[in-house]
Amino acid sequence: MTYERPDWDTYFMSICEAVGARSTCDRGRVGAVVTRDNHILSTGYAGAPRKLPSCDEVGHEFHTVRHADGHETQHCIRTAHAEQNAIIEAARVGIALDGSTIYVRMTPCYVCAKMIVNAGVRRVVAKQDYHAADRSKEILDAAGIELVVLENAVVSYK
Repeated sequence: MTYERPDWDTYFMSICEAVGARSTCDRGRVGAVVTRDNHILSTGYAGAPRKLPSCDEVGHEFHTVRHADGHETQHCIRTAHAEQNAIIEAARVGIALDGSTIYVRMTPCYVCAKMIVNAGVRRVVAKQDYHAADRSKEILDAAGIELVVLENAVVSYK
């Protein structure tokens, strides 16, 4: 049997999954890895702000969102998303993300997509699609950011 070396997207996605194991919210144990020229620049995971209690410690902080069609969904707002934390961590240590690639578990939410655009990321690689990512896809496309979804699966939150 011949060993098959993983391609770069598979390699960095496996690291992304390992980073997500540090998440402190059981609704989304997700990670993010930002790379440029096949070198890791920054990582982040879903978690509460530094020195504040996490969902795992004190429970979720749900916020009800009413959508244009009238249906409502619950979102936990205690944590910052993995993409947000990866971008913030790069800023904390002075690393510019221009021209980078971000690896994530699912297509970013709308807020994260806007941050990705403003951070100068040029490529998003998601393991799976996110059920509520239509608007995110629109702005990533409008900004000229390549979106690659590796698996034909959709992550859905209620």
